[in-house]
Amino acid sequence: MSRLAAVKGLALACHPGPTVAVTALVTAVAWSAGRGLAGSLLVAATILTGHLSIGWSNDAIDATRDSIVNRRDKPVVLGLVGRRTLWVAAVVALAVTIPVSLANGVLAGLAHLLFVACAWAYNLGLKSTPVSWLPYAVAFGALPSFVTLGTTGAWAPWWATAATALLGVGAHLANVVPDLADDLATGVRGWPQRLGQASRLLAPLPLAAATVLLTVAPAGPIGVVGWIALGVVAVLLGVIVAWKQAPFLVTIGVAVVSVIVLVVRGDAL
Repeated sequence: MSRLAAVKGLALACHPGPTVAVTALVTAVAWSAGRGLAGSLLVAATILTGHLSIGWSNDAIDATRDSIVNRRDKPVVLGLVGRRTLWVAAVVALAVTIPVSLANGVLAGLAHLLFVACAWAYNLGLKSTPVSWLPYAVAFGALPSFVTLGTTGAWAPWWATAATALLGVGAHLANVVPDLADDLATGVRGWPQRLGQASRLLAPLPLAAATVLLTVAPAGPIGVVGWIALGVVAVLLGVIVAWKQAPFLVTIGVAVVSVIVLVVRGDAL
């Protein structure tokens, strides 16, 4: 196995779509909340290292199941990177993200480490339980406080915590739908798998509630941007319902629109 192939495998195994999206979105919110350049770069490094550890551990843990169903979108199955390499990379990234997180401040760092701990708990077994939604809700719900605690020292407002928790639950549902058959074939019986195809119809509900909260709950008028955001999200949610294999990118699109509203209204947090 060449080093170039291993690097490519690590890049693919970190789940680059969600990793880049969440890193960019949280960094944008931190900037809009008052973080300077250095602080925003620290936020980006914090989220990135945490997500690298999450993605690599996920593919390392799922390597056997992915091989059974011949997941050709997985670098381990393609032979680009070995399971041991993924484990080493995941542990190194986890070790790095601890001091990087705490560099944002102790409470802010702990909020982010809660996010990482929830994701690892999901990877290590909660994904196969009826409460598979819980680590998503707790993890994403902690992100606004990670931003505000590191910026102003205050906890995030309730509506931001509730909205991001709902975004996490919606993302969980939408992310699992395309892989339902493979998951069931390899014994993964989380909440979406137990719901079956109903997951696709349920996913828009928490996403819609999150968008409404992020648009309506902050002080001040909704404004033109808010109404446009609600309309765009309504269309995206319709895509999730109508398109059986709606990609995770559609869900990320909902999150992007919601975050744009927060960024435009920079004093919301």
